[in-house]
Amino acid sequence: MGMMGLALPWENRIPTAPCERERRVEPFGKQASARDAEAEARKTEDTALASACRSGDLGAYERLYALEGARMKNLARNLLGNSIDAEDAVQDTFLKVQRGIASFRGQSSFLTWTFRILVNTCHDARRSRLRKKEVASEDPDKSPRPEPRAPGAHPSLRLALERALEKLTRHQRDVFLLYEVEGFRHAEIAATLEITEAASKNTLFQAKRNLRLLLEAPRGSDATGAR
Repeated sequence: MGMMGLALPWENRIPTAPCERERRVEPFGKQASARDAEAEARKTEDTALASACRSGDLGAYERLYALEGARMKNLARNLLGNSIDAEDAVQDTFLKVQRGIASFRGQSSFLTWTFRILVNTCHDARRSRLRKKEVASEDPDKSPRPEPRAPGAHPSLRLALERALEKLTRHQRDVFLLYEVEGFRHAEIAATLEITEAASKNTLFQAKRNLRLLLEAPRGSDATGAR
């Protein structure tokens, strides 16, 4: 699982400087215009990419992988805990996108739709892995194969974060990873997980609170858990 840091709650991230508001109006307007133009460009590219994939253009899928493959692998690795399962999940996601592209109706962005498939694929893989472990534990002659560790997973802080994240609810873990590790905005998380922005913000707050409690708990104490 990749190294991640606990940031301040989302509502504390926006600095306020009322005394400078008047002389900053023009620069802020320019920045907003630049952001709007960038967002419009992303939307145009997203629409074109979806259209090309729908038409069966394999080059469009290669473009999608070039744009988002690394981020998809990173998210899958954080959700599944190792690179091998993450690679499989990303491959399965691309197959599902290709097979299901006709059902894409543009109610969200194409990339959001793709990441939604990835998250669901990862959760299916986790459930399947748990079922296999349960079956293996029932058969004394079959010992489970040790899972490969994620690269660089040895530092104590990273291991503590991994253990703490495992104790969060699935919903809290998804929102935390998407926001803090992958850099998704709350609007994008809401569309990906099919929740409201308010729910995304509230879930992130709960996830951070629970992580702090888990990481601050005395060693060997099991009294604190995700709520």
